[in-house]
Amino acid sequence: MNPFFTIPLFFFIILSLTPSYGYDSLDPYGNITVTWDFLADNGDTVDVKVSIYNFQLFRHVEQPGWRLGWAWTGDEVIWAMLGAEATEQGNCTRFRGQTKPHCCQKKPTIIDLMPGTPYNLQSANCCKGGVLTSITQDVSKYGATFQMNYRKASLIDYDPTDPPPPQEDGNFTMPQNFTLGIPGYSCGKPLQVPPTKITKDGKRWTQVLDTWNVTCMYSQFLASPAPKCCVSLSAFYYSTIVSCPTCSCNCQGLPGAICVNDDKIPPLLSLPQGNDTAQPLVRCSRHMCPIRVHWHVKQSYKEYWRVKITITNLNFVKNYSQWNLVVLHPNLRSVNRVFSFNYKPLPIYGNLNDTGMFWGLEYYNEMLLTHGKNGNVQTEILLHKNKEEFSFEEGWAFPRKISFNGDECVMPSPDHYPSLPDNAAHITTTTTTTTTSFIVLFSVLMLSILL
Repeated sequence: MNPFFTIPLFFFIILSLTPSYGYDSLDPYGNITVTWDFLADNGDTVDVKVSIYNFQLFRHVEQPGWRLGWAWTGDEVIWAMLGAEATEQGNCTRFRGQTKPHCCQKKPTIIDLMPGTPYNLQSANCCKGGVLTSITQDVSKYGATFQMNYRKASLIDYDPTDPPPPQEDGNFTMPQNFTLGIPGYSCGKPLQVPPTKITKDGKRWTQVLDTWNVTCMYSQFLASPAPKCCVSLSAFYYSTIVSCPTCSCNCQGLPGAICVNDDKIPPLLSLPQGNDTAQPLVRCSRHMCPIRVHWHVKQSYKEYWRVKITITNLNFVKNYSQWNLVVLHPNLRSVNRVFSFNYKPLPIYGNLNDTGMFWGLEYYNEMLLTHGKNGNVQTEILLHKNKEEFSFEEGWAFPRKISFNGDECVMPSPDHYPSLPDNAAHITTTTTTTTTSFIVLFSVLMLSILL
């Protein structure tokens, strides 16, 4: 075979065998895990507890929330549920009894209940409206649980008052083809794991009958064909703002590129808010991104330097709740203070502490409003100067990578980064330091005159 055909064929086979899971170097082990615990075998029905855990460092699930789906392998039906509900009941006409199953669909879709649901419909750790925070932002809200009772495939009968037929197989059968209903996520096949142990008082532990896990991974390429954010840069020593690269997220005039100028915003914009599936309606710009992150090197002191970060929502149809920003910069290991934002370092690779996560303060700026409401949030960071590595030269003061809500933002080309003037390569201090030096010099002159 011709080697020019062999090499492309080899790579084609490798790519075809590679799963569509995404890999994020800033969160290499992040995933959403669906745990399926078989609690009891009642002969004709089975009690199951289903838990959804978000094990991602910074990526979260916002409204409208998760929509867990699967495909039954047989003729099972969901008889009852607590803590969640199926979106449709389906065709249950074959059941002639007065009590109808909760869902008879072959491929049910389950959604979380809203906060404030009556207590008799709740289960432990439920009713968050489908929202899952990241484990960094709020450990208490990164999981959701519901319980259900389903009728086995071999025991479907048309009159629930009749005695059930004998069970054909004592092994539990897991559903297949799990989905989360969230853009960008793909789920693997169920994998049997050691049974879960549960306790009520912390003294006696009981074991469930069987436990299966389904792992779901996020891919930015599956979530959107184009990026969702971009970064602009500026510095106090550079007169020009380095804008987001042209066509970072889309280009005006291309099919599907929908934008609105500020002077043509509809007075009553009744498009869905907070819906990930809604088509973004952004402000017309050169970059066409829903989110713009601006990094400004604001000041330089003798021992510290200050950075201002501004996040602007240019999307007219979406408020971003529980937003977060992840920044990769070598000086984040020496953060002295962060204003107006929460901050936590993310030591992903051992002691290499160059990545940090920012998010809003509760009841203050945790919601990034739409551009129609002048939506932006901002913070200032005070960083200590490490004399061994600190420099304003060659773009060192600017981040290496920024992601918003887990999606990597488009950075300007390093060739366009704000550069120091030729006559100011020695700049390390601000007007404060200059003023101090002037006062000292003035004092020496006055002392010499007096003497």
